[in-house]
Amino acid sequence: MDLPVEEWQSHVHRQWLRLQPSVREAFSTSVLEEIVLLCSSLLQPEDEAFLQRLAEGYSVEKDPNAYLFYKEEGNKAFQKKAYQAATMLYSQGTSHARPHTQEMSLCFANRSAAFFHLAQYETCLEDIERAQMHGYPERLQPKLMLRKAECLVALGRRQEASLAIHDLEQKVAAQQTSTDAPHLQALQRRLYHMKTRGLEDTGPAEADLVAPAHTFKEVTLRTKNERIPSAASSVALCSDPSRGRYLIATKDILPGELLVKEEAFVSVLNPGETLWLRLGPEAKRDSRAAHGDLHCHCCLKPIVASIPCQGCSYAKYCSQQCMQLAWERYHRTECSLGGTLLILGVFCHVALRTVLLAGFELVGKLVKMFQGTVNSEAVSLCEGHPPVEKPNAQPTLEEGDQSQGASGTPVPGCDRNGSYQSSYYAVFHLMPHTEKHSPEHKFLCGLSIVALCKKLGEAYWPSPLLGQGPSEQEAALPTEASPGPSIWAVAMLRHMLQLHCNAQGVTALQEAGSDGDLVTEQRQVRLATGFFPVISLLNHSCSPNTSLAFRGSMGTVQASQLIACGQEILHCYGPHACRMDVATRQQKLRCQYFFDCCCQACEDEEAHRASGAPKQGGFRCPTCRAALQGDDALRCSGACMNVISKTPLVSQLQDLQQRVEVALELLRGDKTAPAVQLLLGCQQEAENLLTSEHRLMGEIEDHLAQAYASLGDWPKSAAHLRKSLQVVEAQHGPASVEIGHELFKLSQVLFNGVVMPSGSEQWINTLR
Repeated sequence: MDLPVEEWQSHVHRQWLRLQPSVREAFSTSVLEEIVLLCSSLLQPEDEAFLQRLAEGYSVEKDPNAYLFYKEEGNKAFQKKAYQAATMLYSQGTSHARPHTQEMSLCFANRSAAFFHLAQYETCLEDIERAQMHGYPERLQPKLMLRKAECLVALGRRQEASLAIHDLEQKVAAQQTSTDAPHLQALQRRLYHMKTRGLEDTGPAEADLVAPAHTFKEVTLRTKNERIPSAASSVALCSDPSRGRYLIATKDILPGELLVKEEAFVSVLNPGETLWLRLGPEAKRDSRAAHGDLHCHCCLKPIVASIPCQGCSYAKYCSQQCMQLAWERYHRTECSLGGTLLILGVFCHVALRTVLLAGFELVGKLVKMFQGTVNSEAVSLCEGHPPVEKPNAQPTLEEGDQSQGASGTPVPGCDRNGSYQSSYYAVFHLMPHTEKHSPEHKFLCGLSIVALCKKLGEAYWPSPLLGQGPSEQEAALPTEASPGPSIWAVAMLRHMLQLHCNAQGVTALQEAGSDGDLVTEQRQVRLATGFFPVISLLNHSCSPNTSLAFRGSMGTVQASQLIACGQEILHCYGPHACRMDVATRQQKLRCQYFFDCCCQACEDEEAHRASGAPKQGGFRCPTCRAALQGDDALRCSGACMNVISKTPLVSQLQDLQQRVEVALELLRGDKTAPAVQLLLGCQQEAENLLTSEHRLMGEIEDHLAQAYASLGDWPKSAAHLRKSLQVVEAQHGPASVEIGHELFKLSQVLFNGVVMPSGSEQWINTLR
């Protein structure tokens, strides 16, 4: 959730309604520092108490009851041989266990057993080491040592395996006279078997059983840009008053060329819906994984075996290095604020982490530089680029170089050498659009920031805001000199408003369906939110010439089509011509980004609508089956020229959609045969009602493909997927993410059916 939770928003809204009209009006015209001072005077003790109660309800403290729940659920999954699910449940158990306790060591040991059965031997060895480090019980050590020896044998590391077996034999001999001696008999049999057969049979074949991690082909910039280190040399930075900063091509760029490779200056994982089910006043234990369980809270990369924060149950990391780096840079401050940060939303969290990463000294310098020296009107012209396109005014290389605007003035965000880097200086110069946000929104953001700053403690600043001296928190906080309350809060408020237009959603592909499914679907999910200063330079187009992808916190921009020399490099902010009509896109862009789009795609769609041509994916004429056109009274575009009311057709379409949904529920309930019969009936009716490019036609074909795949009828599944592909291509284009998802499913169907009909490989390549 980007903004604060609904309870806090409702509370602030009630406070807003109680304000005098003159005070509300002040939020319309005030600059950032005035908003902060105003909110400081308006924040009441009851507001802080309400926020504290909310934070307690969303606590991320370690909970012994949660530890027991996840450990027991992990044991159940392990007994069912659902080892992958068991690893995730044990990981959640470690998050609630205190460090250097038997509880923590047992969870790591149990997780190592699950990884052993998954043949992930290296990860198993790491968990064995963690279990021992956290005080695994001495009486259970032989079991753990045997697992370690078996891993080393399976990996072909014979010398280490022999040493581990020797240590194990000594440990077993020492425990022979103990009360645990009867429990050692099974262990001795496994040890004997491993000694007599394991060491002789080891080799690369066993090591091959290790489940490989997802590997990615590393992409690098061929030639780096001297002025924009995160961009290719074929990219230049320009600026003019009409559209601010933007990137253009300095030479012809071919499809697929890497244009930008940028590490996020700051990123924060989105909690995800599942986390909210675990927290809050009506919390229930939920064994499903949230984003924070699957990805590192530092680098955002997928986690195989998470390492939990020692202070809270929320933060998890992929390695000890990431955990230490996060603690040193920001988490030592954030750790005790977990519940509060969840309440105040991701934008507030990103704002805090941004200033923590930047440091007090730089934050103070930049805020003071802007305070009292730049009025809001000048900020609008020189601070950064408004995301407004003017595609008819194509720039030339002479209009501005990589460090100067059209008038020869320095480009905002560049350093004194004219270099634009992914730095706090560049982040600070992104536009907050203070004057365009509603007064109530600025009140919500300002009050949230001031409340968070007061919660951080007076150690961050002298007494003017709080009226108290230093606190005990000082030892746990950065030791740099404080820039003062207004400067600290002004910077955070600036970043929170910037995020409204400049936040970049970090996405990842997530598989849908069960582990045993032969054909899986993938969907794109928003994983995190962050600042990418160079990527933020890209202006919007509803039909862009680039594609954006992420690997962890690294963003890459590649050309999706030929970009001619001098042409602007464009990115889609979300509303895409293939997914929304022009009216919906304009509304979304105006609401979030404060501009009206005039890109080529919008102009073409407006012209198409004005011409009266039939919409793609509409209704058919019941007489001649030609496409119908119009709004309320639909006119046949064919020879019959019939005029038909739209109302009964819409009602028929809604009824058809409901039956398709019923069929989908039957599929989810493993009632495949009746689902197929219902879908075939829907397909026949849809062919008479809808044109072949209608979205519902594609959905029916996709569901039929899913049904036949579950029945093992791979040829029929592939045939329906090909029909679905045609609809998806018509709706979203041949280079869309959606077409990629459908091709991925088709490849699985063809693989499982061990069939590649003549010409199909070539056909797939034409759609790539």
